[in-house]
Amino acid sequence: MSAENIFNVHLVLGYVVWLLCFGTYVLPWLRSMDRVAAQRIIATLHSFRFFGLVFLLPGVVGHNLPGSFAAFAAYGDLATGILAMLALLAVRIRPLFWLFIAAFNVVGMADLVLDYYQATRAGLPALAGELGATYAIPILYVPLLMITHVVALYWLVSPRPKAAVPGNAVAS
Repeated sequence: MSAENIFNVHLVLGYVVWLLCFGTYVLPWLRSMDRVAAQRIIATLHSFRFFGLVFLLPGVVGHNLPGSFAAFAAYGDLATGILAMLALLAVRIRPLFWLFIAAFNVVGMADLVLDYYQATRAGLPALAGELGATYAIPILYVPLLMITHVVALYWLVSPRPKAAVPGNAVAS
């Protein structure tokens, strides 16, 4: 099997496994809490995106890793991570908190979509070995990031669920 096919299979399976895990364990847990707490957890996960700068480190990635992909991915991740950290710092100032939540999710999702585009244009799947030690990032980490962006953005635009009023339960 070619490096390109292995990479693509790994990428698809990364999404499959994270969707199963997220749907079974993480989403029910996040739904059980208020939206601020759930968004803080998602922001905490994305705060670690500063790690994307690793795509610029020679010796960690191969010399033939396309520079157009590496730089875009690295700085997009850094921007997203900083915005997520700012959201966490602004939690006591709710309008600012929600602004940073929206910002890091829009910037972060756009970054991932554009990273996929850049990677495809640069032929990255065929050069997957050039990712070196960072190979696990697009396979294991990026699917979880994309899934959490979708959930966070959905929660930002959807109405909040109404809390059950005690004593108004309908008998089934």
